[in-house]
Amino acid sequence: MARIPLLQMSGISLTFGGEPVFDNLDLVVQPGDRVALVGRNGSGKSTLMKVMAGLVEADRGDIVVPPGKSVGYMEQDPTMQDFATLGDYAASGLEPGELYKVERAGEGLKFDPARAVETASGGERRRAALAKLMAEAPDLMLLDEPTNHLDIEAIAWLESELKSTRAAFVLISHDRAFLRELTRATLWIDRGMVRRQEKGFEDFEAWRDKIWEDEDMARHKLNRLIKSESRWAVEGISARRKRNMGRVRALQDLKAQRASQIRRQGAAEMALEVGPKSGRKVIEADGLSKAFDGKQIARNFSLQVQRGDRVAFVGPNGVGKTTLLKLLLGLEEPDSGHVKLGTNLEIAMFDQARDQLDPEMSLWDNLTSDPGMRVSGKADQVMVRGQPKHVVGYLKEFLFDERQARAPVRSLSGGEKARLLLSKLMARQSNLLVLDEPTNDLDVETLDLLQEILDNYDGTVLLVSHDRDFLDRVATTTIAMEGNGQAVAYAGGWSDYIAQRGPRRVEETIKSKTAKPKPKQEAQPKSGLTFTEKHRLEALPGEIDRLMKEIAKLEELMADPELFTREPVKFNKATEALVERQTKLAAAEEEWLELEEKAEAG
Repeated sequence: MARIPLLQMSGISLTFGGEPVFDNLDLVVQPGDRVALVGRNGSGKSTLMKVMAGLVEADRGDIVVPPGKSVGYMEQDPTMQDFATLGDYAASGLEPGELYKVERAGEGLKFDPARAVETASGGERRRAALAKLMAEAPDLMLLDEPTNHLDIEAIAWLESELKSTRAAFVLISHDRAFLRELTRATLWIDRGMVRRQEKGFEDFEAWRDKIWEDEDMARHKLNRLIKSESRWAVEGISARRKRNMGRVRALQDLKAQRASQIRRQGAAEMALEVGPKSGRKVIEADGLSKAFDGKQIARNFSLQVQRGDRVAFVGPNGVGKTTLLKLLLGLEEPDSGHVKLGTNLEIAMFDQARDQLDPEMSLWDNLTSDPGMRVSGKADQVMVRGQPKHVVGYLKEFLFDERQARAPVRSLSGGEKARLLLSKLMARQSNLLVLDEPTNDLDVETLDLLQEILDNYDGTVLLVSHDRDFLDRVATTTIAMEGNGQAVAYAGGWSDYIAQRGPRRVEETIKSKTAKPKPKQEAQPKSGLTFTEKHRLEALPGEIDRLMKEIAKLEELMADPELFTREPVKFNKATEALVERQTKLAAAEEEWLELEEKAEAG
């Protein structure tokens, strides 16, 4: 029996500012779909999602959602003026008996439902919008960068929820680990065309590179044919001109075909230039302690940062990562202990709040008003690593076009704001780079380029990020801030940290140490377990049973003594799958035992 699609788009065309965004687009989302929506910044991902949600009306085409089915969209900038608290907003549209869903989502996403809307930050508002969507549980969820402003613990919670949901979802994210874990199909927007592959993000880059390789080969063949035909047109036209005019027209058609091809957007021409070499010791911190309003940020923390180190800081939101950075840079005074900075330091900083950008000023003015970039007496030039460059030319290196130069910064997407801030940071020489959440909103290609730049940077890097994949690629040391002033150094990136901490879920350990005591609720579980733990305890037996069955099937497959010689690739994949499931089984059994003990103790 054929499945009825949750959403069907036919012949969708949309134009913005005279430029086509989509033309004659067809798209179907089926029940159970788990789709990654990928593409370069500015390619139209968010616009397509808003069209799917019915928030942007297409110029032409039809969108059909079957009766009785619902589509939910996580708003990036939700309107909350009619609500007193974030909880009021998140619970709007729910029945009174469903309010526990908001409390549960609030616990997982770590936002306070009692927070007044007027005092809430942009990140808190977005978490409330995500909690609202998760509580409403529509048949199709449209999630646009849901991991922005979430720490790793909250990302892990969201990942677990989306794994277990029966709803379909379409997901935009820069977080590779998140996409790899969750998606089973990929929609790729590239130059106004939307392609679909029935494989998750894990296979996206190989698929994209193959398409681009085929495209380059076809363009190369076309260029050779045009060159050959052009030579004939100059040298080979004889007196029998009428007979050859068809071939001349065919040459003109080939040239028109080449002219109509849309070139791929290149990578930003980002570069870092190291200033004079710093001393061998960049930072030496000894016995740092710091508390704010009774909350301990650091307690007796010591660290030595050597030239060339890449030090990452991880931990829950609000644990004090940015404050610890400021302590290490001498921008905050510790309550006790001392910091000694190395010699000859030239520091460049990327702040997560984008405070270095004035949203009301144009891109042009944001660059030329910076005294560190302005060329004396030149209103249209900026100083880039000691060399004057025209403002528009420099903006083009970061993939902005001429029309955007005079547009206000507030009109930019999140990824474009990040690129603009990187353009300011990379205009200066430095030997100590401080990056506070640089990966938010950047597309996959720009993240790859940033990682490559950091690999080749001869200076020192201090990094705050919740992007696990990026941490693994960049960090040589990870400082885990575990709450109550504890900050522990581990060698390597995120995966190395996890391995050194042991098999227990690091996110749960951090959460238990940093969670604020919650007021008692009327319906407290008698077992002593939280709502989430009780739900998890009920789900674990089924998960354990499923893993045991999968292990039995894999062991049966590998019992074939000729499998390795007959199908070595299949054998290797089966071996990897068996090890993975055995690891998951051990973790699930341990988690079940811990929860059972806690339930009995309660």
